[in-house]
Amino acid sequence: MKLSIGAVVRGGSSLGYHTGTWRDRRPFLNLEKCKACGICEEVCPDGAVRKTQEAYQVDYLFCKGCGLCAKECPAKAIELVPEGK
Repeated sequence: MKLSIGAVVRGGSSLGYHTGTWRDRRPFLNLEKCKACGICEEVCPDGAVRKTQEAYQVDYLFCKGCGLCAKECPAKAIELVPEGK
């Protein structure tokens, strides 16, 4: 697809790419500390944090491990841990 300056591309194409495969840290949510404020979901640049019926969850297929959710969590309920733990 050829793009010109200022072009608008149809959204949704990134859903086919699992961008979380290259992270070296991942967020671990401590649900006992979580206050369900939703800040983690708001600050996630990849939309990888979502609220389910039970609690907030991270979609690790798309989480890049940037740590914004952990940094902004007022309850300190999110900790970045090394990938694979």
